[in-house]
Amino acid sequence: MAHMTEPSAALAQLQKLLGDKGFIADAAGMEPFLREERGTYHGAAKAVLRPASTEEVAAAVKICAEAQLPIFPQAGNTGLAGGAVPWEDGKGVVLSVARLNRIRDIDPIDYSITVEAGVILAEVQKAAESVDRLFPLSLGAEGSCQIGGNISTNAGGIQVLRYGNTRSLVLGLEVVLPDGRVWHGLRALRKDNTGYDMKQLFIGGEGTLGIVTAATLRLFPLPKSVETAFLGLTRVEDAMELFSRARKASGDQLTAFELISRFGIDMALKHVSGLTDPLPTVFPWHVLLEVSSSEAQSGLLETLERFLSDSMEAGLIKDGVIAKSGAQARDLWRIREGLVEAQKYEGASVKHDISVPVSKVATFITRAHAAIEEWMPGIRPNAFGHVGDGNIHYNIHQPVAADKAAFLAKQTELNRIVHDIAVGLNGSISAEHGIGRLKVGELAHYKEPLEIEMMRRVKQALDPGGIMNPGKILAQKIPTT
Repeated sequence: MAHMTEPSAALAQLQKLLGDKGFIADAAGMEPFLREERGTYHGAAKAVLRPASTEEVAAAVKICAEAQLPIFPQAGNTGLAGGAVPWEDGKGVVLSVARLNRIRDIDPIDYSITVEAGVILAEVQKAAESVDRLFPLSLGAEGSCQIGGNISTNAGGIQVLRYGNTRSLVLGLEVVLPDGRVWHGLRALRKDNTGYDMKQLFIGGEGTLGIVTAATLRLFPLPKSVETAFLGLTRVEDAMELFSRARKASGDQLTAFELISRFGIDMALKHVSGLTDPLPTVFPWHVLLEVSSSEAQSGLLETLERFLSDSMEAGLIKDGVIAKSGAQARDLWRIREGLVEAQKYEGASVKHDISVPVSKVATFITRAHAAIEEWMPGIRPNAFGHVGDGNIHYNIHQPVAADKAAFLAKQTELNRIVHDIAVGLNGSISAEHGIGRLKVGELAHYKEPLEIEMMRRVKQALDPGGIMNPGKILAQKIPTT
């Protein structure tokens, strides 16, 4: 049996390898890497590693593997399921890819861009725009999240409807495996039918199978005309009929279709400054709709106006407004962004990120509303999201004046109510946020045993030592040192 390096010796090797900029061991310096976005989890670590190249990542992972030192890969640390923070036992190291921040190549003819894992999503978007191309992944944290994390969580966002989620945008990957070897899979091919598509294992793998260090991504024509509308509806069922009609009427140029409840708008108006209600009349449901075209003279506005007129005549829409400028469009989107920010000011909430078949969105919302109201009268659901792809952010707020701690103590029971309804409609308990640490138990409860076994076999094959983000996605004994 090969001699195993002692953890203390491994840490000394890592410090020598990475230098002062790449090795952090003091409490104050490590602190930002040990807590996650929502404040739910706060871990500990022996050190934070910040390698500046793929070669340094590979060398660091090899040292950790020889010492059986758990590694917790981290990109922008903006995840919402606790997947990027270490455990509280402090027996492992955090490995941040933030310093891997180069755009290696961009090819407008090939419609592709190759970037390192630490590049901020907004910078990828800007680089694509500089050559008249679009990288369509767009989400609230795009100014701070990093592409490696987007890939590892298979991030979704507001334009999934037209362009697909991250999985659809990745052409090739470069990955450091748990033993320190590097898989050079940076290919820009649209067709490569040569066996298993290995990159798919790491997209959505949450760093449990390896560390993504670079990616070749798919680009699209940059939209030259964009039209945005904010609509008022009386029934959630009408929203999904409206979605179906919008796809057909726009020639599949529908870019976004966001459902927003009245409760969500009221929260945003109450807690976020600078927002105004787009419509003079109060409606129980709203849709934020966007269509776009790569042609400047696309006729999109006329198409949208005709569609809205027909939908109003059919009784699906009661009122609506079309943005007359880019500034007005941004104001409408600020409503959608503001309701997320506002939630923190309305007391305790239990958040769900579920998906169901598009045709079942209204059914899910109706059933879930009835079930949780029966379970706890006065409870306040906030259903919103990219429902054009079946994704509903179903966040549930405590009754007014209820005890916060007592409400949160019932989270497991509340999760089971919501998730049972979603899975009963052939849905998923995680649409775009991932499993991380938050939903490990729920995944084990709802996944078929054979599927869990297949996942475990993959984990065992690539990470037999169990050192790569241990205990995330799949429950496992945390490696000791």
